[in-house]
Amino acid sequence: MFLYLSKLLPLFIYPLGLACVLLVVALVMLWKRPRRAAVAISLALVVLLVGSNGWVSRSLVRSLEWQNLPPAELPNAEAIVVLGGSTKPALPPRPSVDLMEEGDRVFYAAQLYQQKKAPLVILSGGRIEWYGRGPSESADMAVILSQLGVPASAIIQEPDSLNTYENAVNVRKILDARNIGRVLLVTSALHMPRSLLIFKRQGIAAIPAPTDFLVTDNELQELQGSPQSTLLNLLPDADRLQQLTRALKEYVGLIVYRLRGWL
Repeated sequence: MFLYLSKLLPLFIYPLGLACVLLVVALVMLWKRPRRAAVAISLALVVLLVGSNGWVSRSLVRSLEWQNLPPAELPNAEAIVVLGGSTKPALPPRPSVDLMEEGDRVFYAAQLYQQKKAPLVILSGGRIEWYGRGPSESADMAVILSQLGVPASAIIQEPDSLNTYENAVNVRKILDARNIGRVLLVTSALHMPRSLLIFKRQGIAAIPAPTDFLVTDNELQELQGSPQSTLLNLLPDADRLQQLTRALKEYVGLIVYRLRGWL
C-alpha cells in the first residue's frame, strides 16, 4: 500500500496534477462563485508557466544533480551497483529491451566495467506489477550489458526491489554474502543524493558515480544568453515541466524517506 500511495498522492502536488486540481475547483465554482473560479484558473496558469520556465526547472534540477559531481578519475571498487528505472521490457511490438532517458546508467556501468573499475556489476531492480508485465528491470539491464560486452559471469541480478530503499537493503545482503566492501553506485545524477544517503544509512561504502545529467554548463550559459534564448526560456515547454517534476519527486522522496527513518 505504501508503494502505491507513494506513487499516487504526490501526483496532485506536481505542477500538472496541481493545475488539474485547480481547474476542477474552478469548474465547480464557476457558476456560483465566478471570482474564485477565476482565481483558481489564474493559479493553474501560474503553476504551469512557472513549472515549465527554463530558469526555474534547470535551477531546481541543478540543485540535486550537482551535489555529487564525479571526480576526473573514479577510484576502483569491488563492484559496480546499478539502480533500476531505466528500461522498458521487450513486450510486443518492441523487438527487444528498450532504454529510457535514464538508460545512460546501463551504458555507464558497462563503460566502468570495461575500464576495469570493478570486476562485478550488481543490477538492482524488480518490476512493479501495476506498471506493466515483463521481466524484472535487473533482467532487462543484464540483456543490455551482455550486448555491450559484459560477460554473464560478471553480472549479479537483484530482481526483487521496488524502490530505492529496497535497492539498498537487498544489495546490502549481496555485499555481505560476498564480503564486498566498497562499491561504485551508478544512477541518474538527479537520483543520486537520495540514493547515496539511503545506501550509506545501510552501512554501504558507496562511491557516487552519477550519470544522465540533465543540466550542463552549456545549458546554464544559455540562460544568460541572447534575447531569443531569454524568450524561449520564458515560454512553456513540456520537457522542462517534466524535468521540474522529476526534481520535485526527488525532494518529496527525501522528505518521505527521512520521515520513515530510511535516510
